[in-house]
Amino acid sequence: MISRLIKRAVSSVFSSEKQQAETRPEPVVIPRSAHTVSRANISESALKVLYRLKRGGYRGYLVGGGVRDLLLGHKPKDFDVATDATPEQIRKLFSNCRLIGRRFRLAHVRYGREIIEVATFRAGHAATPEGAAVSDEGRVLRDNVYGSFEEDAWRRDFTVNSLYYDIRDFSVVDCTGGMADLKRGMLRLIGDPEQRYREDPVRMLRAVRFSAKLGFQIEAKTAAPIRELSYLLTEVPAARLYEEVLKLFLGGHAASVFRLLDKYGIFEQLFPEVAESLEDEGGDRKLLLSRAFLNTDSRILGDKHVTPGFLFAALLWGPLQRAAKAYQADGMTPLQAIEHACGGVLAKQVQRVAIPRRFSTVSREIWTLQPRLERRRGRQPFRLIEHPRFRAGYDFLLLRAEAGEPVKELAEWWTNFLESDEEARALALKAVHRPSGRPRRRRRRRPRKAPE
Repeated sequence: MISRLIKRAVSSVFSSEKQQAETRPEPVVIPRSAHTVSRANISESALKVLYRLKRGGYRGYLVGGGVRDLLLGHKPKDFDVATDATPEQIRKLFSNCRLIGRRFRLAHVRYGREIIEVATFRAGHAATPEGAAVSDEGRVLRDNVYGSFEEDAWRRDFTVNSLYYDIRDFSVVDCTGGMADLKRGMLRLIGDPEQRYREDPVRMLRAVRFSAKLGFQIEAKTAAPIRELSYLLTEVPAARLYEEVLKLFLGGHAASVFRLLDKYGIFEQLFPEVAESLEDEGGDRKLLLSRAFLNTDSRILGDKHVTPGFLFAALLWGPLQRAAKAYQADGMTPLQAIEHACGGVLAKQVQRVAIPRRFSTVSREIWTLQPRLERRRGRQPFRLIEHPRFRAGYDFLLLRAEAGEPVKELAEWWTNFLESDEEARALALKAVHRPSGRPRRRRRRRPRKAPE
């Protein structure tokens, strides 16, 4: 019964889309003299694709974030192309082409290490509702209905991502009012926001990511349904959410992203155990995450390496500590407790957001190094320095100290130890052996037996 009602509602949406299509304004063509997109700032590979499509008799446009970023004066990370050629026709044009995807059939044209993604114009679902598979929640499962240039523009997500650069006359074509929103710094979904989020819940994550990256405000109507519909993210495959989480937190704007995810109730859908620990333990735990995101942003902006393993170690530190405390209450040592807690915490998290083993292993090693860093007697500090994850574990200790955990003295000791010469290190080790105010306790030697 419920399924029938939802399908009926989807059918009515198709009808409303047809009506909207009939009243859409004509595309606005912005000539080369009136915009800032220049071929000098477009990758040579993307230009090769555009020109070859043109020579083959097809229409080819640069579209999406590449055009948006060029208009804003930013350097695009990648370039996407839209065309009226089908994937099979694209493959005939390019020997260096590979077709991918089930839900969206795409062509990847490779030039060395650069891949240009080429997509065929697609129609809105209203054109042929039977051609798109839709879940009971309204989520689009399959969408391979080809359409016209205008239909392709109106089925994209945000207006600022729906601007097309035409290689034929170097103009920018705007069908959805994207140029006006770009100038206003406004992020607006094309179409009915609730319907678009139901089609693909990941659009909520994209709204947050673009808002943080561009410094744009999310339009009120676009923002309104997010909190109520955030639960839809639990239906998105964990592997896809992993890719989206990396885009969210490793784009140089993680601190802003975190605030927006928290504001719109999305964070608790991605990291439920973490959100629960933040609610129970308050400011200190949130401070650690904020510091971690600021440090991540700083490293990325400085072109320094950032491993997702460190990011997940910081994110899941709260749930891990909670689980480890329970094990310690049962009599385990701190190290044993953390080792036992790792598996359960990671197992729960990967049900929402997948974490590849190569990164979860890094998180485990960072966590288990924390109690080991408290062992500073004899040769132990020197052995720890040789550990392949020592630097990450030490950085994590500093992060904990910055967040107000009672490890400030330990963090300072390790900082001094690492920056000291051999003589100073020996004195530091003696200080650990013999704390100030306590005399050194000598072990009594047993008297030697006289030879018989």
